[in-house]
Amino acid sequence: MKSKLVILVVAVVAILFVFTAAYVVDETEQVVVTQFGKVVGQPKKESGLYFKIPFIQNATYFPKNLLEWDGDPGQVPTLDKTYIWVDAFARWRIVDPITFFQTVNNTISARGRLDDIIDPAVRNLITENRLIETVRKSNRELDTYEVGLEDIKERPSYKIETGREKITKQILVQAQPKLAKFGIELVDVKIKRINYVEQVRDSVYGRMIAERKQIAEKFRSEGKGEAQKILGEKERDLKRITSEAYRTAQTIKGKADAESTKLYANAYGIDPDFYSFVKTLELYSDAFDKDSSLVLSTDSEFFKYLKSYSGKP
Repeated sequence: MKSKLVILVVAVVAILFVFTAAYVVDETEQVVVTQFGKVVGQPKKESGLYFKIPFIQNATYFPKNLLEWDGDPGQVPTLDKTYIWVDAFARWRIVDPITFFQTVNNTISARGRLDDIIDPAVRNLITENRLIETVRKSNRELDTYEVGLEDIKERPSYKIETGREKITKQILVQAQPKLAKFGIELVDVKIKRINYVEQVRDSVYGRMIAERKQIAEKFRSEGKGEAQKILGEKERDLKRITSEAYRTAQTIKGKADAESTKLYANAYGIDPDFYSFVKTLELYSDAFDKDSSLVLSTDSEFFKYLKSYSGKP
C-alpha cells in the first residue's frame, strides 16, 4: 500500500516537473529564458518544444512577426510656414529579444519608445521641407488644371527636390539607429495622411470655391456668347430663306401674271368690242349695289352700253 502511494506521488511530481519544465515556442514567437531575473542561454527563435528548470527559470515570450505603430496626429509647421496635421504609421519587429528584454521589457513600453523617437523624426523632416515636398514625390505634370483654370491664371510651377518618398526614407534612417539599442528593427515608416489645420483648410476651401466660381462664370459667359452667335446665325438664315422664298414666289407670280395677261390679251384681242363690253359690266358690278345712288348726264360714256341695249342712239 505504501509502495503504491509512493509511486503515485513520484508520478505526480514527475508530471508536475515535466509540465513546469516544458514550454512550446510558436512560429510567430521567440522566448527568452531568465533565472532570478537574469537571462540564461540564447533566445529560442525556432518553433518547437523546449525545457527549463522548473520553478527557477521563467520563459518570457515576445512576438517575432511584424508589429504596428500608429502615431498620434499632430500639428506641424512646414518650411513655408503652413501648419498641417500629420498622421504617420510604422512597422517594426524585435530582432534581439535579449536586448529588448533588458531595455524595454515588453511591447507596451516599446511603443512608448517608438513614440519618443519616431514622432520627433517625423516633425523634424516635415519642418525642414515645404508642404509640396510632403505631398508629392515627382515633378509629373498635374492634370487637375485642365478644366478651364489654365485660361484664368497661369499654372503654379513647383520643382520637387526631395519628395514624400524620400522624406519617409529619411525618417526611417533617422529613427532606425536610435531603436537598434533596444533590440528593435524599424522596418518602414509611412505618412498615412496630411491635412491642413482648420483655419488654413477654410482658407483653402474658400480659394477653391472662388476659383471654381470664376471658372463657372467664364463658362456661362462663353455659353451666352455662343447662344447669341447661334441666334444671330438663325435669324440670318431665316431672313435669307424668307427672302429667297419671297423672290421665288414673286418670280412665279410675275410669270403667272404675264402669262395671264398674255392669254387675256390674246383672248380679248380677237374681239375688242366684246372685251370693252365685259369690262364695263364688271365696272357696273363694282360701282353699283342696292344702296348706291349715282347721278350722271345722259351723254356720259358710262351708259353707252345701256343706251345701246335700250335701242336708243
